Amino acid sequence: MSESIYGNVNPDITWDMDRRTKANHTPQQTGSDSVQIRSSRAAAVCLLLLCVFLLTAVIVLCIHVHTKNTNHREETHKLLTKINNLTEQSDLLLTKYINMTNERNGLLIKNDNLTKQRDQFNQERNKLQKILNETDGWLHSNFSFYFMSSMKKSWNESRRYCTERGADLIIINSREKQDFVTKITDKREFWIGVTDIVEEGRWKWVDGTSVTSGFWASSEHIREPNGGRLENCAVTYLKKNPELIGWIDVNCNGAYQWICEKGFWP
Repeated sequence: MSESIYGNVNPDITWDMDRRTKANHTPQQTGSDSVQIRSSRAAAVCLLLLCVFLLTAVIVLCIHVHTKNTNHREETHKLLTKINNLTEQSDLLLTKYINMTNERNGLLIKNDNLTKQRDQFNQERNKLQKILNETDGWLHSNFSFYFMSSMKKSWNESRRYCTERGADLIIINSREKQDFVTKITDKREFWIGVTDIVEEGRWKWVDGTSVTSGFWASSEHIREPNGGRLENCAVTYLKKNPELIGWIDVNCNGAYQWICEKGFWP
């Protein structure tokens, strides 16, 4: 019976119902597709705008970085230039400092030398003043002082008197000095600083130098020195032999006046 019921259904009616059903549903489905299409287009536009924005941002950022790098390079170059200039100035200042230090050292050395010269001059002045004080009553000639005694002593005692006063018996080693002694003694007898007591016949001055050419007295019959071992010292002239002009060798223990001599710089 069921089969007869379904079998009696008209196929056209069924197709018509299906078409109506589709017709009823078609408009609604078409609206949904439009929304989807519009949404897709909006999304695409947004994406495109986002890409454009990102590209613009990247370009701007690149330009900014490039500009900043360029400025940084310029600043770096300027900074290096300043550093080089400062280095050159520093080298110049260092050179000037070294030169000034050398000049200062030179001035200090000169000052030290001048100070030493001043001190030496003061010492010499003090020595000279001391000598002048000690040589009151002494004769002065050719940068030396001479003392003529009024007493009479032996040769050794006379020499000791001189040495105790920073002097010694006179040394006559030039014609000028011999003439000076002749003048101040007026041909009187005075001990002089010569002896051969150490080695007979080898006359030496009190400073240890040998007598190479003396002013020994001589005449037709007498030639000095001639005293041998008994006469080892000498005096200038001898009153008892007025014809003899020069030195006479005598016994060192004899008593005669003497002449002391000392220089400016002991």
